[in-house]
Amino acid sequence: MVNRRLLGLGVCAGAVMLSAWGCGGTDSPTTPIDDTDKVDPRVEVDAGTGGDPDAGTEVDAGTDAGTDLDAGTDAGTDLDAGTDAGTDAGTDAGTVVDPWPADPVTNYSDRYGIGRVKSVSVDLGKNLWVLDGARIGVVRADTQKLVWVAGPVGQAAEGQPSSVICGGEAGRAYVGYYADDLGVDPEWPDIHTNFIVTAKPCEVPVNETTCFPFSPRRLQFYKQGDVDAVKLDASGQVVFESHLNQSRRANKDADGNPFIQTGPTVVDGVSLGIRNSNDHHFDEDRAMYSCASVLRGPNKGDVFFGSNHGVTRIRGLTYNAHRHPVWFDAGGTQYAGYTYGLGISPDGDVLMANEWNFGTVTPDTKMENWDDTTTPGINQQKVKSSYLPEVNSQEAFDSWRGFQQTTDQKYYLGSKDLGLWEMTILSANNPFQKGTRVGADVPALSNINALASTHDGSLFIGTNAGGLYRLTPGKTLEKVAGVRGNKVLQLVYDGSTSSGMLLVLTSEGLTVLRGY
Repeated sequence: MVNRRLLGLGVCAGAVMLSAWGCGGTDSPTTPIDDTDKVDPRVEVDAGTGGDPDAGTEVDAGTDAGTDLDAGTDAGTDLDAGTDAGTDAGTDAGTVVDPWPADPVTNYSDRYGIGRVKSVSVDLGKNLWVLDGARIGVVRADTQKLVWVAGPVGQAAEGQPSSVICGGEAGRAYVGYYADDLGVDPEWPDIHTNFIVTAKPCEVPVNETTCFPFSPRRLQFYKQGDVDAVKLDASGQVVFESHLNQSRRANKDADGNPFIQTGPTVVDGVSLGIRNSNDHHFDEDRAMYSCASVLRGPNKGDVFFGSNHGVTRIRGLTYNAHRHPVWFDAGGTQYAGYTYGLGISPDGDVLMANEWNFGTVTPDTKMENWDDTTTPGINQQKVKSSYLPEVNSQEAFDSWRGFQQTTDQKYYLGSKDLGLWEMTILSANNPFQKGTRVGADVPALSNINALASTHDGSLFIGTNAGGLYRLTPGKTLEKVAGVRGNKVLQLVYDGSTSSGMLLVLTSEGLTVLRGY
């Protein structure tokens, strides 16, 4: 288990001074350095407009006082929980061939030899991906045989601990990894904790005056965490494809002309991995805690990763980072908690929930617009950044592990420690929404690791010690039989076929439910 730094929780501290910048960075283009990896020419290059590069509602300051913001509280140490991926979204006219058993309940761990794994997912080709530490496997849809990667690849080969896996396009999956938050550097205690100098001899961070010298040691931080892409090759084997390092962001130049800002991918031989799309110097999204695949609708094939700082959007081998729900204390310090709760609504909205707050985004179809929070009509938010006062004060952890919307348009949040809550929207810009406890009389529902909504209007609830529950369309609670294991690690729903497919991963293996 990673020894995580629990002080900052993805915080950007300091006075908020400019409306056009995000967590460390500016709205201006960054100068490419060794930008040898070009954007795929098949991708449409229509920039639209730039907008605020950071998420949720407000802007992040580009300085960090380095204060201990939460020295005595753990921000959710169960790293295998909360990888909620309500993977269904939107509508799709095409019918996908369904190669999997139609039985209402099937133990896939026994049937396909999967055993116990830490994360599961499905791609657009209906291949089932599994993650077991450094091992990446797939039960191929064509052969229905389990294939494991020959050995540790990508970040796993470098010793980085894996976290979650999410399927993308047919035959491709994305693997998330953990890395510690960056703390105060004893060599340069005044530098923003996430700012990494990439140009020689030195660089001056935005809104500062000190020129910090280039540090090969700090440059190595870029190697930690982030996301790898793997794929099935022509022979049907799992192979490493790429460590994601190509950012893509809509911006405008000094004359107001739109362009796609990509920035560097490699500096001094070091892949920059996933870093802020608005300014590559800031390495904030380092540990991946959750992911959600979009299996239907206009954004089909996209994958969203929840990190220690926000939510990153991936399309193909490019990404846009990031946005997040946030809150500010009386001193102007911004808090952005670890994103364990991540889901896709029936209409395709991205549902984000972290340790304190939650928010929704209707994602623009252009991936490069993901971090745009200011352009009218782009990335509309039904909820910007809110908390539930019925659960806790804003300052206290709610420890959200799941965020879903059922087909009747009702929203539900599941907490690691505080149970299941129905959320009613008061207004998009309100700092708090209304919460109503569900199932308070069911002890198992006090500790929730994952949620998933299904086509029939059900909400499935994965508990930490009581197995799987279902909130029926009629809003009654029932225990789901036939699922082996009391600790539910992950719920993944694929509604792209006529008979929905719910993947239930527990401490005892993978069970799949059909027909919901």
